[in-house]
Amino acid sequence: MWKRIGSFILKNRVILLIILAVATGIAGYWASKVGLSYEFSKAIPTNNPVNIAYQEFKKKYGEDGNMLVVGIQTDQLFSEKIFNRYQQLQANLKKVPGVEDIISVPNAIALVKDVASQKLTVHKIFPSGALTQAQIDSGAGAFQNFPFYQGFLYNPATHAYLMGLRMNKQVINSGARDAAIAAVKKEVAAFTAATGIDVKLSGLPYIRTVLAARIAHEMRYFLIASIVLSAVILLLFFRSFSSMLLSLSVVIIGVLFSMATMHLFGYSITLLTALIPPLIVVIGIPNCIYFLNKFHTSWSELTENLSDATIRANNKTLKMQALEHMVSKMGVVTLFCNLAAAVGFAVFALTKSEILQEFGAVAGINIMLLFFISLLLIPAVLSFLPAPKTRHTKYLHNARLNRWLDRLEKWSIHNRKTIYAATVIILVVATMGIFRLQSNAHMVDDVPQNDKIYTDLKFFERNFKGVMPLEILVDTRKKFGVTRNFNNLVKIDSLAQYLASQPEIARPLSITEGLKFAKQAFYEGDSTNYSMPSEFDLPGLAEYLNMNNSPATGGKTGSTFTKLLSSFMDSSRQEARISVNMADVGSHKLPGLMDGIKKRISELFPPDKYKVTLTGTTITFLEGGQFIINGLKESILWAFLLIALCMLYLFKSVRILFCSLIPNIIPLAITAGVMGWAGIPLKPSTVLIFSVALGIAIDITIRFLVNYKQELPNHQNQIEATVVQTIHSTGISILYTSMVLIAGFIIFCFSNFGGTQALGWLTSLTLITATFTNLILLPALLISFSKKQQGKR
Repeated sequence: MWKRIGSFILKNRVILLIILAVATGIAGYWASKVGLSYEFSKAIPTNNPVNIAYQEFKKKYGEDGNMLVVGIQTDQLFSEKIFNRYQQLQANLKKVPGVEDIISVPNAIALVKDVASQKLTVHKIFPSGALTQAQIDSGAGAFQNFPFYQGFLYNPATHAYLMGLRMNKQVINSGARDAAIAAVKKEVAAFTAATGIDVKLSGLPYIRTVLAARIAHEMRYFLIASIVLSAVILLLFFRSFSSMLLSLSVVIIGVLFSMATMHLFGYSITLLTALIPPLIVVIGIPNCIYFLNKFHTSWSELTENLSDATIRANNKTLKMQALEHMVSKMGVVTLFCNLAAAVGFAVFALTKSEILQEFGAVAGINIMLLFFISLLLIPAVLSFLPAPKTRHTKYLHNARLNRWLDRLEKWSIHNRKTIYAATVIILVVATMGIFRLQSNAHMVDDVPQNDKIYTDLKFFERNFKGVMPLEILVDTRKKFGVTRNFNNLVKIDSLAQYLASQPEIARPLSITEGLKFAKQAFYEGDSTNYSMPSEFDLPGLAEYLNMNNSPATGGKTGSTFTKLLSSFMDSSRQEARISVNMADVGSHKLPGLMDGIKKRISELFPPDKYKVTLTGTTITFLEGGQFIINGLKESILWAFLLIALCMLYLFKSVRILFCSLIPNIIPLAITAGVMGWAGIPLKPSTVLIFSVALGIAIDITIRFLVNYKQELPNHQNQIEATVVQTIHSTGISILYTSMVLIAGFIIFCFSNFGGTQALGWLTSLTLITATFTNLILLPALLISFSKKQQGKR
């Protein structure tokens, strides 16, 4: 069948090349339409209870992760020069498109008791415009008299100050956010230049924007680097520019098709899908190497005993015969190799995580497309190129590699017990490492600890206990249950105090904090009265809580404070909201912290009377991270099952199936063991390694076993002789291919993301191990099982 397919391709090569060229042009147009993802990747399904609760929260209260924070640390803030510059920074930032509102020291407000009108009026603590030192000192004294702002806008112990910028949702979730963040950074840089004070930036809008820009940059860098590296390796192997350019054409077309697939499916470029183009290059090059290697081998065999004159006279016929032989021998091998690799990626589409589904669908489809691109383009183009010259096939007789293959042959035949013993010892050590593995991921994950994103985040965690949002909703199940039941307010405050006592959680904001602020104003601004009002305070305070706006504020600040209070209740005042910022503690520590909060909630709010919901970005992150890890674990099992079925169909032998899986399980076990011993945690970016490596490593096994099966009749079904021949006939191409794959993945080690770096060196480690297990352990297993079977007979 494959010989007929080869004849068909060569006979219709012009038409097929035209069709491929047109398809590539269309794919290139579609690929140009792919954009970056400006939203959080959906790790959990839309029907997941955690996601449903989060979406309902956003409908009621708006976005929880739209705050960009600006931090400084200085004991000179209230000096005339610094304060006026800080106030000017706030004014300039307010003008940035996408910044809706700012909370900071310069626009802090004070509630003032107006006895005549029996209202609490709102005044700005610091007047607008340039201030004198006396005005600043007066405002600073008043500001520091309000405990409400401690731990919220400033930390008196460390002289750290926070400015919060509420960003517009539409801007943050679109390409306009790049310009908005750039404008913020420009104003911040100007402030630093004028004052010499280092400014820290963090918050989810900022982190997401910077990371998205890095993804785009790395995608271009890795794509170019992988193509250049592949070109160099191909040129070294084949000593032929035409072979190099042909191989690069295959992978470039594959990359265009992968980007076009993203566009057609409505996907955007995420941290995960950004890996697909470089992966297409890394996986596509081995296809080219195997096809070219078989073409060169076939040409050498056909022309070995022919004179130069005979070769010249029958050049075209011999070349066509070599190409047909190449397709007939390598077509089925490459098909199943690409199928196995595609399965390794496509199983992600079987998970319930949208981000994994996108990655799996695009990668799986385009790895199979690579097979068809290789099958059509390589023989068709080679038919128009000159026949190989001696220098092009010189690599087939590489003395150094052949000596290595001779050693591998001797080890497999004469040292099988040593091989098995070494394998067992390595597996024992790896198993010990596997038991040390822990699952842990952070919201700002995979960023180096010396990176400014990381160091700025830690600044806010040290001084303000973090910026990651957590929301707690207390449903009293009764209309006006929040405001008309004093006991409920006490319980809400008690929960807030418990949260504030946790070292990883900042002081919460809730309606009770607003009531404390109002009580202090009611008692003439005495800071000792910043506490929860008693039942006796509330009747008198209730009259004053219907606030008017002071003329001095133009009504704006008053409405802001009123909005602040109302934002912590729903419209029916049945549900109260407790809003918290916390540190990025990681998925290992976060469940224990949440369990403690849930325990305290159950003590304060019995489930039969109240409904309390924990939600927000922090909760969805925890659920999403676990969802991805579980999905990846499932995908590995699916990959093993589907690949095993492919192997069973291909070889129709349980013995060979067993022999094929062992050399691929061992490298994965070794990699997991290395992760355990090296302290690399299981998280979405590292669990991905196993499915990727399995899909690629099984390629080596299939190529070895298919060649073994093809050679077996030529050696009168003598297992040992066939194994020896297979080692020599496929060994060189396997080693070359492994070098390309390893070099391709090593590129990822230069990433700025820790997970991508781990993908690079751990996948390379897996492939190195898989190369040796397939060239040493697999032949030994084939010989041992055949002798055992013969002994039974």
